[in-house]
Amino acid sequence: MTDIAPTADTTAPFTDLPLSPALQATLAQLGYLRMTPIQAASLPLALAGHDLIAQAKTGSGKTAAFALPLLTRLNPRRFAVQAMVLCPTRELADQVAQEIRRLARAEDNIKVLTLCGGTTMRPQRDSLAHGAHIVVGTPGRIMDHLERGSLALDALNTLVLDEADRMLDMGFHDDIVYVASHCPAKRQTLLFSATYPPGIAELAGRFLRDPQTVTLTEQHAGSKIRQRFYDIKHEERLQAVGVLLKHYRPVSTLAFCNTKQQCRDLVALLQAQGFHALTLNGDMEQRERDQVLIQFANRSCSVLVATDVAARGLDIPQLEAVINVDMTPDPEVHIHRIGRTGRGDEDGWALSLCSPADRRRVGALAQAMDSEPEWHTLGSLQSGNDAPLVPPMVTLQLLGGRKDKIRPGDVLGALTGEAGFTREQVGKITVTDQSTYVAVLREIADEAVRRLSRGKVKGKSVKVRALAD
Repeated sequence: MTDIAPTADTTAPFTDLPLSPALQATLAQLGYLRMTPIQAASLPLALAGHDLIAQAKTGSGKTAAFALPLLTRLNPRRFAVQAMVLCPTRELADQVAQEIRRLARAEDNIKVLTLCGGTTMRPQRDSLAHGAHIVVGTPGRIMDHLERGSLALDALNTLVLDEADRMLDMGFHDDIVYVASHCPAKRQTLLFSATYPPGIAELAGRFLRDPQTVTLTEQHAGSKIRQRFYDIKHEERLQAVGVLLKHYRPVSTLAFCNTKQQCRDLVALLQAQGFHALTLNGDMEQRERDQVLIQFANRSCSVLVATDVAARGLDIPQLEAVINVDMTPDPEVHIHRIGRTGRGDEDGWALSLCSPADRRRVGALAQAMDSEPEWHTLGSLQSGNDAPLVPPMVTLQLLGGRKDKIRPGDVLGALTGEAGFTREQVGKITVTDQSTYVAVLREIADEAVRRLSRGKVKGKSVKVRALAD
């Protein structure tokens, strides 16, 4: 096993890589100009065919680091599963599949299929029967398909284990072993993990062949994430969140609580104060959970309140602030929480509420991060702006999705064509099997619902509604 230090030029352009002209053109169109550190360190190795262990956190650009090699090895004319990505959660699988589709768009007929729990098996079996090139899914559901014979892996040439440490944390070890043992021995395996616990070493020893190792140990730059600790009384904890939001006024905030009940209490309080707040928890139906995540990613919900378990695999771009409503006893979990803000060139706030009982936890965290906590009081905050914190977008739901052959371009065309809106007034568009979600500027939301309801998408009338936030 060879250790590769990330000494590659982190500003190296993608044009340095041995990629096809079509893939290079797609990268340029998507704005992929220069590689992130994990991409610069791992892509030359993966493209050369090596098995790989890459230690990289969410938001480091790792999806492209494994998507480009698997797309390079793909034969679009062969309708068989040639690449598979295992992810810990449905949300991460959806994000990964979406990113692979974007990178693969130079080839019109590459089919990427998501196989996760929370939905019935039959539609997935039908989709597999029609053929797919790439499968992205959770280990348990992939295993189900293998056991039922609906998924064949004899043409597989690339296996990716994404967020492998999280999959082990969630009890997927045996499922991963089962799936990997059903893959052809002659294949490339790429393993990505934020941490390197003993279980990862055991998996790597069993399923990777002479892997190259890339470890990026740098923490998030202090200038990107500005971390502050607020000294509070325990009974002030929930009320303090509103004080922080009114002072800092972030567009999107992820607030972490340690229990589901604390999440529910906080959302009720924030909504009573006029904030657009939603919660994620394990008791929600998958459809409801998907809608919450889409609204938050669309910037049509100001605050998402979640536990660590509910937020696993969640990667939201442009997240201005993370609030630790409850301190976690695990320094690594704290680092993972706050690392969701301050991505790329963005700055972010990490704000933690600490009662006297939390002092020991903060001390352990300061030791782990080798930094001195910056303490503040709620009384030091200026709440001069009492105007409501209103998210800039509203999410519209259209009944009809992938099953109806609707694509994002169809919805954008309907809004910017017959409906008469500009491209700048339309935000993110997400197409699921049954529904399509589109973010529009708040000031045009009601009119957009009216015009879309009167018009057509892909030649058909559609039912449209604004999701309550």
